[in-house]
Amino acid sequence: MLSVLIAAGFDVATRNHAQAILAGDFSEEIEGVVSALLSFQISAREIIKSGGGQAASTMRLRDALYDKGWKKHEFVVQTIVDGEEREATSHEVDHVRRCPAGTLALEIEWNNKDPFFDRDLENFQRLHAQGAISVGVLFTRGAALQAELTKIVASTIRKEGILDASELKEWGVKDRTERQMRLLASHLKRQVPFADAFAQSFVADKFGAATTHWEKLEDRIRRGAGPSRLGFWCFQT
Repeated sequence: MLSVLIAAGFDVATRNHAQAILAGDFSEEIEGVVSALLSFQISAREIIKSGGGQAASTMRLRDALYDKGWKKHEFVVQTIVDGEEREATSHEVDHVRRCPAGTLALEIEWNNKDPFFDRDLENFQRLHAQGAISVGVLFTRGAALQAELTKIVASTIRKEGILDASELKEWGVKDRTERQMRLLASHLKRQVPFADAFAQSFVADKFGAATTHWEKLEDRIRRGAGPSRLGFWCFQT
């Protein structure tokens, strides 16, 4: 199943026998996830319309997972001494699937600040250590998509004949941030064509190196972050 994702252009990585566990004990559940990913697409215009984690495109994937039984769940861990509760902590996970063989946890980090990876991995680590989940899964932007975002945005702006940021309001694009406008003005002052100037300022502000994407996730995994069993899938590139 994972080879199908790789052939479709996804970055895929697993750690500590996660792939064997998923294939052996959770094949039906992962087949549903793979199906949702293969049918998921993000248009260039959608990327420009909203760079945030709750973009309409991301919500389509979330809804597809909800439909396949991957519901939001809050894990509550209590410490009880002599019948008295001493401590209680909670860990909310956006997508949880309970199965006869165990429980799977899944988070989507399309475009958050990269410390959200630390939060997700720490949550997975605690829940796995306490026997609450069998495997943790993370989705994020793929390496090729991250590398090509500026070209994708510039090509779309150029193709659509956009010559001023105000024209993007017809697409339903939100007002640009002050930072984006400053960057855009700086590029235009240097005689950079509008499509390239807009793309560079937009991507630097919304999808910069400090956001959640494959390279940032790989950095953390190389440092040993997260539980002993993890699967990682990236959005189609």
